[in-house]
Amino acid sequence: MATETHDQTRTTVRDHYAKIAEKSGDACAPGCCGATNTPDFSLRLGYSAEELAAVPEGANMGLGCGNPQAIAALRAGETVLDLGSGGGFDCFLAARQVGPEGRVIGVDMTSEMIAKARENARKLDATTVEFRLGEIEHLPVADGTVDAIISNCVINLAPDKPQVFREALRVLKAGGRLAIADVVTVAEIPAGLRESAEALSGCIAGARSAAEVEAMLVAAGFVDIRVNVRAESRAFIEDWAPGSRAEDYVASATIEARKPGAACCAPSCCDGAKAS
Repeated sequence: MATETHDQTRTTVRDHYAKIAEKSGDACAPGCCGATNTPDFSLRLGYSAEELAAVPEGANMGLGCGNPQAIAALRAGETVLDLGSGGGFDCFLAARQVGPEGRVIGVDMTSEMIAKARENARKLDATTVEFRLGEIEHLPVADGTVDAIISNCVINLAPDKPQVFREALRVLKAGGRLAIADVVTVAEIPAGLRESAEALSGCIAGARSAAEVEAMLVAAGFVDIRVNVRAESRAFIEDWAPGSRAEDYVASATIEARKPGAACCAPSCCDGAKAS
């Protein structure tokens, strides 16, 4: 029964975002999963005017609730994975930070989004960015190959969030990090709103509390966990589902964590590795 429910949830979300991907111009109607897509909205999420100007038209679909780039501390040469990459906006920004020696992988379960992102990559000639079709609970990525994982208002949509975090830990290298912008609950969501398909696709019904998210990360094996709730997000969340009072129940948050261990960087260690 649980598997059937998960499949139904994925179908609801997939259908919603397929319709968004097929639209031209602005994204959907109000919500993280769709406030009106304007530069001002993206600036309120924490992106700079320079970042907005650096991506092709259609890549920024206005579907986020924050800016994971601001906390990811990406470095040149790193491999970055974006969970729920949509039109590729955060992937293209990450590619600028990791440079020509780096690599960015975007994973999305909606084929229409993957097609849109690949077209945007062609427009930008983003040869270090690739997009893969897949569920974030079952990532099409090899073990221990990623330095940093970013995601923007997507994990709340996943029906099996603990599995998302287990998969994230699997694909990260030792010492690899998680840098996520997502929504968390700040009060109990009423049953009517929790059971609404529109609220699910609109990044409201699937949210969990900061304490629950932290517990999931601990259970998956992450350390150095930080969940920072952004009270100021109330100002834009109230536009997501007008009349629902969503802003009373959920807030945007930054979520950071690290996989235990660290790559060796001491000269003696590196020399030993070369000798072996």
